[in-house]
Amino acid sequence: MRAPGALLLLSGLFFAVPAAATEGGSMWPDTPDARLELEALVATLDARLLSHPSATLTLEGWCRDHGLAPVAHVVARRVPGATRAPSAGQRRELAVGAEEEVAYRRVELACGGRVLSVADNWYVPARLTPAMNGLLARTDTAFGHVVADLHFTRRTLESTRLFAPLPDGWERDGLPPAGAGTIAIPAAILRHRAVLYRQDGVPFSEVVETYTGAMLDFPPPPLK
Repeated sequence: MRAPGALLLLSGLFFAVPAAATEGGSMWPDTPDARLELEALVATLDARLLSHPSATLTLEGWCRDHGLAPVAHVVARRVPGATRAPSAGQRRELAVGAEEEVAYRRVELACGGRVLSVADNWYVPARLTPAMNGLLARTDTAFGHVVADLHFTRRTLESTRLFAPLPDGWERDGLPPAGAGTIAIPAAILRHRAVLYRQDGVPFSEVVETYTGAMLDFPPPPLK
């Protein structure tokens, strides 16, 4: 039986991750080498996401590199009925006044049948084109694809590891012994919060992206 979806707390708000769609990693044996491999994979994923402005394109590359779907194309499945007003802090980060419209969109980003991340997105419609706003309001197109023509940059505000394959102090105390069965990988493994900027330096979106255990749902390499 799968555990309930993970609830993540950020700035006083809860972010739910649908465990039934995201838990992965059951193929990873509980061995020291497998834990080292997972530690390296999570660090690599984190570095890729932090070094590229478009999380959507990074997810497509990860999906392709690790064979998570026959076609490495990420789609955004909108969560119906989701609504969340921006906080005063988010308005400051977006440089908008108390009365200026800030829209909200929550999506599950999936590659094939795997939900790779859940994205909460606050954006300023007045700073996008009418065509972009139409796509965001009426379609499930991923945000990164919609705003690609802005050639945007990204500033990360928070980066949080939610999964530690190795215990604290392992480099000093040594690797943990092998266990029975497989490594339990949680529904959520990483979370990033970032602001996106147009080429003229104007912020237009704040995103909170929670990356799921399905990112690791592929066969491990030959391990000792």
